[in-house]
Amino acid sequence: MEYVRLGQSGLEVSRVVLGCMSFGEPSEGTHAWSFGLDESRPFFRQALESGITTFDTANVYSLGVSEEITGKLLGEFAKRDEVVIATKVFNRMGPGPKGAGLSRGAIFAQVEESLRRLGTDYIDLYQIHRYDPAVPIEETMEALHDLVKAGKVRYLGASSMSTWQFVQAQYVADLNGWTRFVSMQDQYNLIMREEEREMLPFCLDQGVGVLPWSPLARGRLTRDWNATTARSETDRFLRTLYNQAVESDRKIVEAVQAIASERDVPRAQVALAWLLHQAAVTAPIVGVTKLEHLTDAVAAVELELSEDELTRLEEPYVSRQPQGY
Repeated sequence: MEYVRLGQSGLEVSRVVLGCMSFGEPSEGTHAWSFGLDESRPFFRQALESGITTFDTANVYSLGVSEEITGKLLGEFAKRDEVVIATKVFNRMGPGPKGAGLSRGAIFAQVEESLRRLGTDYIDLYQIHRYDPAVPIEETMEALHDLVKAGKVRYLGASSMSTWQFVQAQYVADLNGWTRFVSMQDQYNLIMREEEREMLPFCLDQGVGVLPWSPLARGRLTRDWNATTARSETDRFLRTLYNQAVESDRKIVEAVQAIASERDVPRAQVALAWLLHQAAVTAPIVGVTKLEHLTDAVAAVELELSEDELTRLEEPYVSRQPQGY
């Protein structure tokens, strides 16, 4: 495993981040394909043994159960200062004005709930899950800054928004002497590369770390074109993604398959290695439902692709509308 700084911040993260959406309560939560506590334990053990130190969850994943499992299992297998815990705030967690959004009241209420569920007194990276157009950005940025100054949060991150919105947030922070975002968690993979137009160049210019979500396009890049999985058949969010340029997507998936066959490695390693070759990318957030998914993610760190292979993977891409905001 390799370790890098998150953008120009001092926060060190592993080159692969374990995404914790897969861990929760399938019968009561928001993801029917998630694993409960006992089923999740081997994944955390193997991740830590593999050198992964960075774990990403959100308050909304399984309505808080993901945070509970993440906190409990990291507490079992590691010391608090040996791991980086990232979580997010924005989505609806309960009724009332403080149950969702990025108002000062909601942020202050929800961070306390996340701290409780995670079983920790601080969060390493606290991220806004989406942009909240209903709340002045000044209110949001000052509230987040106050959490940093109070010691409840170490660093701030953002996720999935238009570049102009991210620029606005950073400008407001600079203008008022508040804490800036050190990272952007956005959708970036071989079949959704629209962030290359504005967001990634801005992050490179400003020294912001990039933590791509859905690096394998919800598994589309790792299996035959018409194959399905339990997750693909039950993931409601997936139905809103990767449906704009079918022929382009198919050719990209076929290119991944061809290079994987030539290299005699799983397709996931090729798709993740491509991401790790991108200058703006700090570390992809990899969700797993099988232990071999972890093995592939770690192995991808050492897979060097040639210029010809990178070109073959990139050539079939055509422009499309951004999704996932």
